[in-house]
Amino acid sequence: MPKLTELSYQVVIKRIRKFGFRFYRQGKGSHELWVRDEDGKVIPVPHHKGKSIRKGTIKAIIHEIGVTVDKFMAD
Repeated sequence: MPKLTELSYQVVIKRIRKFGFRFYRQGKGSHELWVRDEDGKVIPVPHHKGKSIRKGTIKAIIHEIGVTVDKFMAD
C-alpha cells in the first residue's frame, strides 16, 4: 500500500489527468478548478509556486475524485 505523502503540483496534476480531469479555469487566489467532462465533477487544486501540496489537501482531492489512495498514488 503506497503511503500518502506531500506531492508537488505537477505530480498531482499528472495523476488527476489520469482520472479524466482537465483544466477548467482559474479559481480564487492561487487555486485552479479542474473538471471531468463525463460527470461534470469540479475539483479545486491549489497552485502555490515552490510549495508542495500537503497530505490533508491531497486526501481531500482524492476523496472528491472518488478513488482510493492506492489507485491515486499508483504510477
